[in-house]
Amino acid sequence: MEKFSRTKYFAITVFTVIIFFVFGIYIGSHNRPAIEQIVGITNKEPEVTTTADFSPFWKVWEAMNKKYPGASNISDQDRVYGAISGLVSSLKDPYSVFFPPDEAKSFEEEIAGNFDGIGMEVGMKDKILTVVAPLKDTPAYKADIKSGDKILKIDNAVTSGLSIDEAIKLIRGPKGTTVALTIFRDGEKQPREIKIVRETINVPTLDTEIRSDGIFVIKLYSFSANSAQLFRNAMEEFYNSESDKLILDLRGNPGGYLDAAVDMASWFLKGGKVIVTEDYGNNKPSDVYRSKGYDMFGDKLKFIILIDGGSASASEILAGAMQDNGKAMLVGTQSFGKGSVQEVISVTPDTILKITVAKWLTPNGTSISEKGLTPDYPVEITQKDVDAKIDPQMNKAVELLLK
Repeated sequence: MEKFSRTKYFAITVFTVIIFFVFGIYIGSHNRPAIEQIVGITNKEPEVTTTADFSPFWKVWEAMNKKYPGASNISDQDRVYGAISGLVSSLKDPYSVFFPPDEAKSFEEEIAGNFDGIGMEVGMKDKILTVVAPLKDTPAYKADIKSGDKILKIDNAVTSGLSIDEAIKLIRGPKGTTVALTIFRDGEKQPREIKIVRETINVPTLDTEIRSDGIFVIKLYSFSANSAQLFRNAMEEFYNSESDKLILDLRGNPGGYLDAAVDMASWFLKGGKVIVTEDYGNNKPSDVYRSKGYDMFGDKLKFIILIDGGSASASEILAGAMQDNGKAMLVGTQSFGKGSVQEVISVTPDTILKITVAKWLTPNGTSISEKGLTPDYPVEITQKDVDAKIDPQMNKAVELLLK
């Protein structure tokens, strides 16, 4: 009997020890950092130093698995891509975006110039999706889309919750299909819906004209990959015309390649003159882009640049460089104000991060992204002018050059 009692006591003791051991393991496991509780994933160890608590992330992950009816249809990798998109959106910068595989492919096609759509540049203005400019002779241009139009809906999707790149993805589509844009235009009382048939977009570059009064006009529609060479040809044509009066029309030009803007500005500036500064902030050194010194015309040139709310990015760099260096006067309305620099980073072989890394400053230090460029001679175009086919901005430029 005594032996049995001792055996029973020993068994109870061992059982109690086992219970406490298992309980201790359970408590210890749940007190570990959340990331250490995750198994079966690769590259989970962080390569950055952070004090952030990731346990809410994994709690949400687990809740999705347990609660959401279609959770099994969403791959773990797609969840990670969604999390990365959310991480980038925390910057609250409309021009920084993560592209998962399908969107990354579309983005690369856009850079190559092979895409179908309606042919307009969009941006964020006062946190509203806004048309920067329709490109000449594209479906958007022919449908009478205007710079400054606020896009409220794309088909049935309300734009207030969309990033720029999400909106662009909805606007684009196969050639021959239709997209409906609900837009609000300043001066009108009600929004309007405009239906536009998508086409393959061939981005126009420039046109030239020698007027009967001897003024040479260059209409530059974009800063594309071949625009620098085409501008060089236009400069030769201008030089051979023996005119000393030039109008560069940048209205509705949404920008493009920085290098093209620097090359074009170099035709009018001595070598070493500042064209634009990339300000990286955070006490990092800035990159300064200077004239290559073609300086084809010296001080003999009478030069006017036309700008409006559709003049953005590289257009603002070129116009700002000419204005600050005293080479040209600006006529028109305030430019759009897109003065940020994006860098494209390959995250994986099939995903891309486009992130803002700097702001553009004119030679005098004006931040383009904060307010755009202010013309020396502000001139509005009214609906009455449009109906009468009058261009008061061009007329003002001609008046200034013929003084």
